[in-house]
Amino acid sequence: MSKPQFLIGAASSGSGKTTFTLGLLRALHNRSMKVQPFKCGPDYLDTKHHAAAAGRESYNLDSFMAPPEHLREVYARHSQDADVCITEGVMGLFDGYDRMLGSSAEIAGLLQLPVILVINAKSAAYSVAAVLYGFKHFRPDLRIAGAVFNFVGSEAHYAHLKQACRDAGVEALGFLPKCRDIEIPSRHLGLNIDSEFCFDEFAERIAIQVEKTVRIDRLLEICATGYGTQTFSGSNAQTDFPILGRIAVARDEAFNFTYPENICRLKQMGKVTFFSPLQDKQLPDSDFIYLPGGYPELYLPQLSANESMRHSVLTYCRQGGRLLAECGGMMYLGEYITDNNGHSYPMCGYLPQGATMENMKLRLGYRKIFLEGRELRGHEFHYSRILPGVNPLPSIARVYGAKDQETDTAVYRLGNVIASYIHFYWGADGIIPGTPV
Repeated sequence: MSKPQFLIGAASSGSGKTTFTLGLLRALHNRSMKVQPFKCGPDYLDTKHHAAAAGRESYNLDSFMAPPEHLREVYARHSQDADVCITEGVMGLFDGYDRMLGSSAEIAGLLQLPVILVINAKSAAYSVAAVLYGFKHFRPDLRIAGAVFNFVGSEAHYAHLKQACRDAGVEALGFLPKCRDIEIPSRHLGLNIDSEFCFDEFAERIAIQVEKTVRIDRLLEICATGYGTQTFSGSNAQTDFPILGRIAVARDEAFNFTYPENICRLKQMGKVTFFSPLQDKQLPDSDFIYLPGGYPELYLPQLSANESMRHSVLTYCRQGGRLLAECGGMMYLGEYITDNNGHSYPMCGYLPQGATMENMKLRLGYRKIFLEGRELRGHEFHYSRILPGVNPLPSIARVYGAKDQETDTAVYRLGNVIASYIHFYWGADGIIPGTPV
């Protein structure tokens, strides 16, 4: 049976595809439909927002970090019981790490998904015809099923945009108006839903607007296809992952940057328990601990004040416990974290180094990691930096960017603890740094 499934792409970043995606996810969820979201690329924030809008976990589809057969299997497995499948693209439709490699267009082609194009119409009218025509014909194997316009000034403005669609041969499916109430707030590390921002109210506002000015029923009609789960039954799913036993994963306001498929794999490797470095007093009994990234810099007083948890983590590491710490998790394992005002807070004290948010500078990009005779894949995105101690730890890996340029990104090992700024992806092969194969 066919079902509506499509990719929401854009002509460029900043066009409003995330706003439209969140509004559409919530609108369909409000219609009591089972909506399965996906996200192109390595973003671990948009997937959280998808889940909040749709009431269903969202999964990354990243062709740099995982092979095609894994992406097909992930899409098929999580789509099976859904009524609608919506994949949000990344950047512009054809933007990848090397031309179209890693792009939304690559994912749309791999999964044969029709594309709904979001166009920023803030300073344009009939000229969007040329943009639409170009996107439609640049990759003839991709189907641009329709267009939705953002930042539309009036019904008269939209009339010009509809005429452009007719002349370019792309169906106009509606618009979002210029409206501050549906603009997404941001902070230095992408979109963030914090304590001062009520996401549910925000998602509802966008959903109401989408219902008013987007032809949802027509969109679902023209994007119905039977490709996904019928072609890929999920039989390629790997089941022979190593057994890790009792697995504890940090999950709270400070530590929550995870790839959902990584957690799926951990659940195949052992019994997963979640804990909070902010609230809990000690670690659960564990054979392996995962400290993911997050926003520890926003909760430094609370993390530092929870001395019993810091001591529990330190004791576990010193007694030879296996642990993987990524980005914010690595910062937490160090001696201190300094905020952007120069105030330092004691942390776990296991790694002989500190971290600082002062003089923030962005580091980001895909990473190829060669460690212990294996190649791993991941992504780096942070503003903080490490301050080495008197006896700095050496890096135990060779790390390269997507186009094979060597980087100075470190992977540290102390005892059975592996720590790095890299967010590793092991959803495809189950290879986790520092664990047996």
